Amino acid sequence: MISDSSLNFLKTLLATPSPSGFEREIRGKIADYVAPFADTVTTDALGNLIACINPSGSPRIMLQGHMDELGVIIVHISDDGCCYFKPIGGWDTAVLIGQRVSVHTRGGIISGVIGRKPIHLMTADEKGKGGDIYDLWIDIGATGGKDEVKAAGVRVGDPATIEYGMTPLLGDRIAARALDNRIGAWIVMEALRRVKERHPSAAVYAVATVQEEIGLRGAGVSAYGIAPDLGIAVDVTFASDMPGTDKRRVGDIKIGGGPTISRGAFCNRPLADRLESIAEEHGLLFQYEASPGSTGTDADAIQNSRAGIATGVVGIPLRYMHTPCEIISLTDADNAAELLALTCASLSINDDWTP
Repeated sequence: MISDSSLNFLKTLLATPSPSGFEREIRGKIADYVAPFADTVTTDALGNLIACINPSGSPRIMLQGHMDELGVIIVHISDDGCCYFKPIGGWDTAVLIGQRVSVHTRGGIISGVIGRKPIHLMTADEKGKGGDIYDLWIDIGATGGKDEVKAAGVRVGDPATIEYGMTPLLGDRIAARALDNRIGAWIVMEALRRVKERHPSAAVYAVATVQEEIGLRGAGVSAYGIAPDLGIAVDVTFASDMPGTDKRRVGDIKIGGGPTISRGAFCNRPLADRLESIAEEHGLLFQYEASPGSTGTDADAIQNSRAGIATGVVGIPLRYMHTPCEIISLTDADNAAELLALTCASLSINDDWTP
């Protein structure tokens, strides 16, 4: 059951923008939350937040969820005051049209909107098409052109994020921007808090990584530094309980059906079996996800660190990935945190993780 303080922590994460490469503010919020129960809290050169309990224990396990999100970055300010941008991460251009955004400047946040030519002024060829991202711009309401925009503190290289808060839906479901992968970062820190109470023999590292959305950059660096025996990446995965999703391609994955346990080449079989047995022993709902090759998560970078790390993936079913209205079940997230805590508590130096 998610406590009020843990739920407030999640709300804080969802309210804190952190596009890839600009994670400083959210890292501070996570550090503040884990400081009372973690034995150590450190930050590496890339900005990964690493919290640990029982650092002298064995084996060493790394729980990982990335804290960055999609955004855009300003590349040009036109003479008429329009701010053109490039994507940070993998946007569907159609999602961006008409969104309200926060431009993050050295002087603070400036609100704006993403503009596009109205349909009345489009040619027949332009109508009904998503268009190119370079045909969109951020409008902060300037009427004095480039000079007014610059006077407001906006510079080339400033990032912007979509303005969209958390919205409660039916039952235990919520919608929010950046559940990919705030929920993963929340889960690993929540698991660390819970496993602390179980006095594990293992050293447990919970890592909120940076720059996943632009190439799994933070995970490889943090895994190299920690040198864990085991790694579990927590990320969102595609729910197939919505129109237009082919279960033959995605699998039968439902929101509210529990977190997924990945099985496949990149996922260490004994570790996947341990997660499954722990879930069954404690009556935690879970679902299977097949990963024939690359998982598309930070697990791929963790597995290949140093001489190789036994790695698993736990997924949170999510609808509408890479949009401002992603949807998850809070119970799935709660079950994932409990599963990780119980698994960490079960680890022994005598376990054999050879696949």
